[in-house]
Amino acid sequence: MKLESVVPDKGKKMPEKEEKIKHEKKPTVEEALRILEEHSRKVEKTREVLHTAGNIDVGILSHEIVDETRLYKLLHYRPLVSRTAKTPIVFVYALMNKSYILDLQPDKSWLRNLLSQGFNVYLIDWKTPTNIDKYASFDDYVNFYIDDCVNLVSKENSVEKLTLHGYCLGSTMAAMYTTLHQEKVRNLVTIAPIIDTENDGTVLANFARHLNVDKVIDTCGNFPREYLYACFSMLKPFKQGVNKYINLVENIDNANFVQNFLRIEKWLYDTPTIAGETFKQWIEDIYQKNLLVKNEMKIGENNIDLSKIRVPLLNIVAEEDHLVSPQCSVALNDSVSSLDKRLMHFHTGHVGLIASSYSQNNVLPKVGQWLRVRSQ
Repeated sequence: MKLESVVPDKGKKMPEKEEKIKHEKKPTVEEALRILEEHSRKVEKTREVLHTAGNIDVGILSHEIVDETRLYKLLHYRPLVSRTAKTPIVFVYALMNKSYILDLQPDKSWLRNLLSQGFNVYLIDWKTPTNIDKYASFDDYVNFYIDDCVNLVSKENSVEKLTLHGYCLGSTMAAMYTTLHQEKVRNLVTIAPIIDTENDGTVLANFARHLNVDKVIDTCGNFPREYLYACFSMLKPFKQGVNKYINLVENIDNANFVQNFLRIEKWLYDTPTIAGETFKQWIEDIYQKNLLVKNEMKIGENNIDLSKIRVPLLNIVAEEDHLVSPQCSVALNDSVSSLDKRLMHFHTGHVGLIASSYSQNNVLPKVGQWLRVRSQ
């Protein structure tokens, strides 16, 4: 057998990439010191900036507090146009993180955009449960807190029905409410609802399926905010723990980049406690037993049967959602009996769906168009 030589032919031209590397000029000692000094400046500036993250303004839209109890505030946002749609919107936010993600900054505000399109918007802003709230359940949140807010908004606007709009677990609770109080709901608009967890392949879903929730709640009472943040951090550990800070250092002199980063950072760390009984039912009934999509879940004395929903439904999902798999959310459309139902897919993530330039340009115009013809 003839063996071919692996020794490079001296007459052959060196590949362009290798030639470039060979002739690339190495920095002088002075240049290397300047690079190091510049990098040190950026790192120090980054450290100083991060200490101010908690002071950055978020949720600045003008509003009034219509009602306030131990566990929620009902906010009404002042209209931005002279004439608003007849049917008001009540936004049911999730129980994790804070609702100001919906109004993170003026050019990425979900709420501001809806107001600019002429909608009359209310928000249920959940407050952090204390130790005495550990027995607050989905029954309390759905049949009492949401119902009280719906009744107040309907009375204030002299309407019998309104649009119920939710995000993530807030969408799930909005769907639960609609099955039980459909006579008060004109439209149901959901964003990334948690419905069929058997088809949720996210890290969070897999973690929930194997969590000993009784041990956690027996020990802590409520689900601690520190645990919740740890759960979110493990979803993308390199991106959340290392890569994002490298990007911040590299862009520390870009004021817009820094402001956007700090607002998201504030929101990520601003995780509230979750009431123990609600957390237990969320994990056991929805993630571990998948009762909701089977129409076997009960809250209080009421069975949640999604097939009873007949109101117009708009379900919005993110194709790159790493918190709630799209397949988990899509199941809502297959579960309801609504004749007027629409599923919208968007090429973005869980947060990008509601707080990004992409959302402003691609998602909200279509949401507004769907709502407008059903809100007069």
